[in-house]
Amino acid sequence: MKIYTKTGDQGDTGLFAGPRVSKDHPRIEAYGTVDELNAAIGLVRVHALAEESDRLLHDVQNDLFALGAELATPDPAAHGMDLLGEDRVGMLERAIDRMESELPKLTQFVLPGGAPAAAALHLTRAIARRAERRVVTLSHTDQPVAARVVRYLNRLGDMLFVMARLTNQQAGWADRPWTKPEAGQETGGQ
Repeated sequence: MKIYTKTGDQGDTGLFAGPRVSKDHPRIEAYGTVDELNAAIGLVRVHALAEESDRLLHDVQNDLFALGAELATPDPAAHGMDLLGEDRVGMLERAIDRMESELPKLTQFVLPGGAPAAAALHLTRAIARRAERRVVTLSHTDQPVAARVVRYLNRLGDMLFVMARLTNQQAGWADRPWTKPEAGQETGGQ
């Protein structure tokens, strides 16, 4: 099988069991951003992570393939592509609760960064939030999206944030709090 088909050379692409649409269609933006998120998680996983975190991210990558397939299908239920169950949202919530139990209570905003793996997790969290926004945009069109898809991406963004904090703690990095600048105050970098 060749990797190139030349069918998208005019700026359109085919949906699974659906019509051809422009490559900037909200459905393509949604599942394309989910694909970007999956690739970012793959990049996170090249860093040294706790075994439990790496296993969880492996499972999330599989979930994101299922979610992408659902988003690439105009009528996923009719074509057997509504693959991501509500139980996966619960799995993320349980993971968040486990990780938060090991962390100090969050009392203020923290700056993204720290250990390389944690910094990569923070960037991945931002991509997850963009994927969530793209799916919400799609849901505001005549293209139905299951509510559990938005819930999954919302919880995934939360989980990536908590995992970044935990990864920093495991690497000996303390959270760096955001310092609100006072009016007229010059700030210095550190």
